[in-house]
Amino acid sequence: MVTGEKLVVVYRAMGEAEALIIKGLLESNGISCVLKSNAAPSVHVFAVDGLGEVKVMVDELRAEEANGLIEGAGHV
Repeated sequence: MVTGEKLVVVYRAMGEAEALIIKGLLESNGISCVLKSNAAPSVHVFAVDGLGEVKVMVDELRAEEANGLIEGAGHV
């Protein structure tokens, strides 16, 4: 569960599938996260100029750790 008072974006995925991979990576390492998108996945299957973008957000207290995991996995 996300416990801090502030969530920060640690990754911007080009779609729901990519965001779910990052979410799985983080959660398998004990970091809870939230996915946020402005569009329904069924409406925007791919990202064009930010449409379909999914933000991966974590507790700001775990952001540095999350960034390290994402970079280490070769996603950034």
